[in-house]
Amino acid sequence: MTDCVFCKIANGEIKQSKFIYENDNFFSMQDINPITAGHSLVISKKHFTTTLDLPSTLGTELLDCIKQTALKIMETEKAEGFHVISNNFLAAKQAVEHVHFHIVPRKKNDELDGKLIY
Repeated sequence: MTDCVFCKIANGEIKQSKFIYENDNFFSMQDINPITAGHSLVISKKHFTTTLDLPSTLGTELLDCIKQTALKIMETEKAEGFHVISNNFLAAKQAVEHVHFHIVPRKKNDELDGKLIY
């Protein structure tokens, strides 16, 4: 997709200061509008619109990128836990039509305590 911001980042058209983690099919980076310190995104390098479009064969690499990103964020932010969130389709508040997963670090009694996260 020529207008997709995540495709442009994956292709190097938009320079990203650094990725948190990267493997053959996914990369992670800080969210530009974080809801907590360390809020990051895991993004597919190839364009897929939603999670339903991802080939099942990429599951291991997706999980690898989620785990490695979460571990690094938990260490950096001294987090006690994290959310993995994927909004799929407009009704679920998907803002960028390129599959991605939010990694949101959490601490007990943080500013998100009791709030709906999406």
